[in-house]
Amino acid sequence: MNILLLGPPGAGKGTQGERVAERLGVPKVATGDVLRAAVREGTGMGLAAKGFMDRGALVPDDVILGIVKEALAAPAMSRGVVLDGVVRTVPQAEGLHRAFGDLGRSLDCVLLFEIADDEVVRRLGGRTVCEKCQTPYTGMAPGDPCPKPGCGGRLVRRKDDEPEAIRTRMRAYREQTEPVVAWYDASETQVVRVDAVGEMDEVTRRVLEALERCRPGGNAG
Repeated sequence: MNILLLGPPGAGKGTQGERVAERLGVPKVATGDVLRAAVREGTGMGLAAKGFMDRGALVPDDVILGIVKEALAAPAMSRGVVLDGVVRTVPQAEGLHRAFGDLGRSLDCVLLFEIADDEVVRRLGGRTVCEKCQTPYTGMAPGDPCPKPGCGGRLVRRKDDEPEAIRTRMRAYREQTEPVVAWYDASETQVVRVDAVGEMDEVTRRVLEALERCRPGGNAG
């Protein structure tokens, strides 16, 4: 199955995406990961992206989608893929649709993680990250030592994880993503909404149930 994850920051897409990919036996693709890999490996699209990054400019959609398309064409992706963070705007959704079409494939399902803004603020407000290795943590305070063996870094709270910054990010998410959801709702791709609030294992159970509704004969909703 080819699955796209949508949802606000802090909804748990990364964690649940890893679990879904493991359950299905397919790779999980995040935009940042394939971008860094393409730059590191010096692919044509990677070099194009590096040119923008070196100038401090945003990498445009066509380059990002080109990198994603290169990743999707890899033999390891032939059985399916879980896409996390690939689509945030309608033009990106349209570009991904074309990329799948060029590869003779299609997106089977969109999983939309739903969560209230206050819960996102609570989750992200309690998050810290190691200033050295960039590993994220919850339930640990700024200034604590990084628990990762051999790291030696200290934990900090990113400015974009402060409450007002989180609410600003959420407003931007709603403005950008609601049209994306409407675009997929109007297409032939199933959109299944998942309640992202609760214990991790419970949310995983809901996600797996949602995937069953994405299969032929299932009922999206």
